[in-house]
Amino acid sequence: MRVKKKDIFFQTLEDMADTIVHSADYFAQQVAEFKDVEAFAKKMKEYESKCDEYTHRIIVELNKTFITPIERDDIMHLITALDDVIDGLEASTSRFFMYHLTEPDEYIARFAEILRNSAYEIQKAIHLLSQKKLLAIREYTIRLNDLENQGDELLRICIKELFMKVTDPIVLIKKKEIYERLETTTDACEKVANMLESIIMRNS
Repeated sequence: MRVKKKDIFFQTLEDMADTIVHSADYFAQQVAEFKDVEAFAKKMKEYESKCDEYTHRIIVELNKTFITPIERDDIMHLITALDDVIDGLEASTSRFFMYHLTEPDEYIARFAEILRNSAYEIQKAIHLLSQKKLLAIREYTIRLNDLENQGDELLRICIKELFMKVTDPIVLIKKKEIYERLETTTDACEKVANMLESIIMRNS
């Protein structure tokens, strides 16, 4: 018995979500130690490039497909939102390398865990979208919203701590930008949740 081939759009969205999980796992592992930041940055760039390929695949398929499984705009907005997540992870890593960050940082590690958890929630939600189990996705969008709130709170804590304890203005500028970029990446995860909520609303 032949297994039905998965729709190219859903398959690509799943591939993108799976890659985000791999990259977020790797990111969290690396920031716990900061052993080889150059290799870390190179690997994250590979993940980011892979996701660019998925985005390009979606665009090519949209240009040649008349009927899509969900609205064309929804597919494009969702893949763009997913791409913003991997871009945020990669941009943060590139700054670790550029700013010569070589020691573990408690707050970066905590952001990494929030982002790792968010990646898994995104992955579960995207796989449910492929199965067209739309209402079941809500459980994961709620969790993504909660994780984004955790990111907001963590940013407030670490910026306050930064200005209390760090006297070197260059170190302060570097750390502040990294913390803010990581928090912006949690926002990108919430943007994926919001996009999924829109799809649920229009298709339920």
